Amino acid sequence: MNERYSRQQLFAPIGKEGQQRISIKHVLIVGAGALGTGSAEALVRAGIGQLTLIDRDYVEWSNLQRQQLYSEEDAKQRLPKAIAAKQRLERINSDVSIQAIIGDANAEELERIASELKPDVIIDATDNFETRMTINDVSCKYRIPWIYGACVGSYGLSYTFLPGETPCFQCLLETLPAGGPTCDTAGIISPAVQMVVAYQVAEALKLLVGDKSSLRRKLVSFDVWNNQYAAIRVDQVKKSHCPSCGQHPTYPYLSYEMQTKTAVLCGRDSVQIRPATKRDYDLQELAQLFLRQGLVAEANPYLLSVSLGDYRFVIFQDGRALIHGTKDIQTAKTIYYRYLG
Repeated sequence: MNERYSRQQLFAPIGKEGQQRISIKHVLIVGAGALGTGSAEALVRAGIGQLTLIDRDYVEWSNLQRQQLYSEEDAKQRLPKAIAAKQRLERINSDVSIQAIIGDANAEELERIASELKPDVIIDATDNFETRMTINDVSCKYRIPWIYGACVGSYGLSYTFLPGETPCFQCLLETLPAGGPTCDTAGIISPAVQMVVAYQVAEALKLLVGDKSSLRRKLVSFDVWNNQYAAIRVDQVKKSHCPSCGQHPTYPYLSYEMQTKTAVLCGRDSVQIRPATKRDYDLQELAQLFLRQGLVAEANPYLLSVSLGDYRFVIFQDGRALIHGTKDIQTAKTIYYRYLG
């Protein structure tokens, strides 16, 4: 017998049958930051059959304090998080099929994943409202459970959404805190991350082995520094007229109009610009164009980073770009179109 999962199989609610179920299941993790890397590592070690990771960012030094799959070398190379995570996860468990997607978790991409790859569970590891609303609509439309998670400072939240059974994220909005501090304004400590990861992965395992009766069914919140904990039943907030999960759903966040092409990244002096149509840049060739203009440009197989005085311009192969050093969308657009037309 392969001893790899022996201790997990000794846990009665999983057992050999549950382990077999885990080995043929597929989980989509949206975001490969602190929550995403923690959940991904736990699931890969647990023997998940297939894992899909999608993330639009790359590894920076400030990530290393809590994003557990990344190394200093990843930060030096500015590796896309999805790629760095995949490389590390494959060294942890070579039996798991891992797909890394560098890009936005927008409606088009999430619908493609839902319809073509058919994940059994979606884990939210993102940091922004719009993406969560898109996950929610995809979950409702394709009947895929998803597990919400959020943390900042020493505080965390988690809830498991079951299409057709629980309220959806749209229903829950009045219950959840809106706005407020972010990791970039209030900081974050790794125990808060690990607590949310523990709640998310435990719920995911229950779903993967088919033990829905053990699901928490409550919105949990906690503060590990101030020793606070609450679990709130929210069944009553489910709305029959909800545009995402109600009797006549329209899935508003899957419409083209709701997909922003320009966004200020959560809590950061950075703006993302996504072109209306995908492009296919030769990054090495593009780097030479910048170098001939006397600019400092560094490329790896996935992105190009260019220093522009107070700004840093990071370009991905598909034309998506991050402009660091500003929150002003017009400034970011001026930089983008000046150099990429």
